[in-house]
Amino acid sequence: MLNILVVDDEPNMRKLMEAILREEKFKPIAVQNAEEALDILERQHIDLMITDIMMPGMDGYSLTEQLRNAGYDFPILMITARESVKDKRKGFLVGTDDYMIKPFDEEEMILRVKALLRRAKIVSERKISIGQVVLSYDTFTVSRNSERITLPQKEFLLLYKMLSYPGTIFTRMQLLDEIWGVDTESAEHTVSVHIGRLRDRFYEWPEFTVETVRGLGYKAVRNDEGQ
Repeated sequence: MLNILVVDDEPNMRKLMEAILREEKFKPIAVQNAEEALDILERQHIDLMITDIMMPGMDGYSLTEQLRNAGYDFPILMITARESVKDKRKGFLVGTDDYMIKPFDEEEMILRVKALLRRAKIVSERKISIGQVVLSYDTFTVSRNSERITLPQKEFLLLYKMLSYPGTIFTRMQLLDEIWGVDTESAEHTVSVHIGRLRDRFYEWPEFTVETVRGLGYKAVRNDEGQ
């Protein structure tokens, strides 16, 4: 059972979070301020933290920044009534992984929590598993049962990036900057060429697809989602 630390000074919000998380078979640990959160972290393992921003004493920004500076790398989801772009930017700059606005949709919160936990597992294990398919970051290979394909570096990194965030739309420029680097002299068309090669290699693999989103870019779809 995964431990989810909830930090919020509102008692009703803590109770709501605990109920939602327990229903999804997580183990919630709810505290009312940053100081109590730091005490919990000294005594037990935490897999993910959900924190409010505005709290008495140390706020959520400072708590997140302190944890990142101390080397804690678990996912952090900020849930707050503060909705300006400036507030969100500050949250991401201090190290949060995701940001939601109160009042929030309970189902969306759980989906985001599960997505953050999945990405954390991908980072720690350096592999992505989709049904019988395994992408290994250390060897640049994609395998399924006895079949094993070693991809050129750029193709592998492109596929790994998109499958790490299934359903997320990436523009060609985003992918170019991420995989080839911001100083590359390659054109956006390079991304399209590599996407085409990936489709040719894996068109008979039903576990995932790489789709074009007209006018926007590309997204990868895991076809095992919900199974």
